[in-house]
Amino acid sequence: MAELIRELVIDATPETVFAFLTDPVKHTAWMGLTADLDARPGGVYDVVVGNRHRARGEFVEVVEPERLVYTFGWDAPDHPIPAGSTEVEITLAPEGSKTRLRFVHRGLPEDAVADHTEGWDTYLGRLAVVAAGGTVGPEPFAAGDADGDGATRPGR
Repeated sequence: MAELIRELVIDATPETVFAFLTDPVKHTAWMGLTADLDARPGGVYDVVVGNRHRARGEFVEVVEPERLVYTFGWDAPDHPIPAGSTEVEITLAPEGSKTRLRFVHRGLPEDAVADHTEGWDTYLGRLAVVAAGGTVGPEPFAAGDADGDGATRPGR
């Protein structure tokens, strides 16, 4: 199993970034068409991305506004990354008036790292824009995955 790690600095406070990670309305500003989030240990993580792909898991640890850990996977029959089978850890640290976000996605199959890297890089970039007060376009992968194979790429 592989681990995907990303770090970025966002021009917003940890409190602001945390809200975009845990509030369903704010979450869909950067990721997902819909989001059902209950940000407490044992609470649901359920986000529909693209046209029909449902990411599902459960919050494991919630320390506002410093840290989130939740399980993650795809709610689809026979998917190689089933719902709740991997773990996402996000830590937020103040850096002056900004926030250093560290993102770790653990437990990915080696052959899924490239697709997940593309997806998370896209979404984390969008998070940085909206948390800083900017706007982004519609869900980037909504037009993707025409063949239903779970790989959602813009323009595909």
